[in-house]
Amino acid sequence: MKRVFIIHGWDGFPENHWFPWLKKELQKLNFKVDIPVMLNPSEPKIEKWVTHLKKIVGKLDAETYLIGHSIGCQTIMRYLAAEENNIQIGGIIFVAGFFNLPYLKTASEQNIAKPWLEHNINFSNIKKHAKRIVAIFSDNDPDVPVSDAKLFKTYLNAKIIIEENKGHFTSEEGVEILPNVIDSIKEMI
Repeated sequence: MKRVFIIHGWDGFPENHWFPWLKKELQKLNFKVDIPVMLNPSEPKIEKWVTHLKKIVGKLDAETYLIGHSIGCQTIMRYLAAEENNIQIGGIIFVAGFFNLPYLKTASEQNIAKPWLEHNINFSNIKKHAKRIVAIFSDNDPDVPVSDAKLFKTYLNAKIIIEENKGHFTSEEGVEILPNVIDSIKEMI
């Protein structure tokens, strides 16, 4: 059975943004969809989030798809980078993924983000697990510089999609649906 895991971002939860819409759309395509509540979303920690994702996903296979938003993308990358088996999954979609967060305003935000920005990721291991990777960015994201799209292309050979005026792809910015995610999944299957 085709399975999708949607990993929310920092301060996120399963019922916000475009996640409920995406779950319904994926269920129409006969996917089993899981949007787990990540541990302590206001202070995400790499080890806790990656361990939690690993428990939730269980056994990877060719019918496993991972979709992340913001720090959820970092969680997916770190989870796959640490996986020791060579199992290929169906694909990955990153929405507002990042390698840089130059616009953080407070010391608290900077302290939370620091490990995510400084600890290396084994990109070659991620590419072993997923040949189909899509990274979606907005040209006016207040958190993630659109220049990070080039890094996703360079490090992961991701297909890049740049949307106009979607901010950080949150409901606060009016993003309740995200058709490019569905189109990308359809291309993958």
